[in-house]
Amino acid sequence: MARARLVRPVPEKPGPGQESVWDYPRPPRLEEFRGSITVELGGVDIAATQRGWRVLETSHPPTYYLPADSFRPGVLRATAGSSWCEWKGRASYFDLVSGRTVAPRAAWTYAAPTRGFEPIAGAVAVMAAAVDRCTVNGETVLHQPGGFYGGWITSGVTGPFKGVPGSMGW
Repeated sequence: MARARLVRPVPEKPGPGQESVWDYPRPPRLEEFRGSITVELGGVDIAATQRGWRVLETSHPPTYYLPADSFRPGVLRATAGSSWCEWKGRASYFDLVSGRTVAPRAAWTYAAPTRGFEPIAGAVAVMAAAVDRCTVNGETVLHQPGGFYGGWITSGVTGPFKGVPGSMGW
């Protein structure tokens, strides 16, 4: 039986003002973000902030973390289960609730993240594919492909992005 050959990605060349996700480090880096971030669900803005954090990891668009107090009261509903990130530690999940609209397990947090990620303790990341809309500085983001990762794609980043078919070994 022949072994599948791993196809190496060819990074897209960034244009002016863009970052290549292939220049992001592994292990990932946490950086503070100053700018507008919004999340909409059920036709309502459920979160808005002017500050947050980005986690930058090779081949991934940035994952944005918002302070928990940037979410409207009652929007975050803790749900069962957890997962483990080799870089940040144990994540717990939230359903996002807006009126009659519920996005199951659409957000997550690290209560006690590992060393280097302490600033995001209690901050909340959102799976853009599970909500109506997320924006960064007024631009509607695209969600990272594949349904597993939580990166937000803006015009400021180039790929290719992990999560597309064939990217499991990247």
